[in-house]
Amino acid sequence: MLRLTGLAVGIALLALGVLLASGAGVRFGLWPFNVGIILLGAAGLLGSVAVILAIVGWAVPRLRRAGRFKLLLSLVIGVAVLAVPLSGLVRARSVPPIHDISTDTEKPPEFDAVLRLRANAPNPPGYAGKEVAEQQRKAYPDLQPLLLSVPLEAAFSRARAAAEAMGWEIVAADPKAGRIEAVASTFWFGFKDDVVVRIVPEGQGSRVDVRSKSRVGVSDVGTNARRIRAYLLRVQ
Repeated sequence: MLRLTGLAVGIALLALGVLLASGAGVRFGLWPFNVGIILLGAAGLLGSVAVILAIVGWAVPRLRRAGRFKLLLSLVIGVAVLAVPLSGLVRARSVPPIHDISTDTEKPPEFDAVLRLRANAPNPPGYAGKEVAEQQRKAYPDLQPLLLSVPLEAAFSRARAAAEAMGWEIVAADPKAGRIEAVASTFWFGFKDDVVVRIVPEGQGSRVDVRSKSRVGVSDVGTNARRIRAYLLRVQ
């Protein structure tokens, strides 16, 4: 029975290692993203085993006295590891399985400069149309064009500064055309998502539209919508 505490710690540390490898391996090109997702699920499974073993060990007085620290360590690590895939699963189930988000679903900004970068991407650059637009409207009704009371030149400067502040890689920026194209990377797997910003005159001011699209995956787990919200807040 005393071996249970050591086993719990070992599995917890293994879970943590698999979790870190799931993202790092994709970021550094060691394996494709679908392998990373499988590893993420495996980390969650190992984390749950570590939690169960820690709870069982804590319920046995002799084990609790002899291995209090190891059991607590196993529980903390196991819960922390398990929380990562679980939170992703919860987010995925709360949003539609789409990966192309635009503040203008009627005439979404088109990609140009980034096309060469996503030439081999599984997701094509074109907009999928009415079905995706309807799913977006239901899930993210707040995503609308941003109207600014400043002329095009000033709006472009603010839009570019906000893109740089977001940490995006600027691929193209044309102040005369009112267009910015950039690449954004997700936190965990380092997925490359493409962003295009379109600024046009609107009355005495300007209108800013943003489109963000993932290169891989069916569902973006709400990432593109969150990115656009954060960006428009910075521009505003």
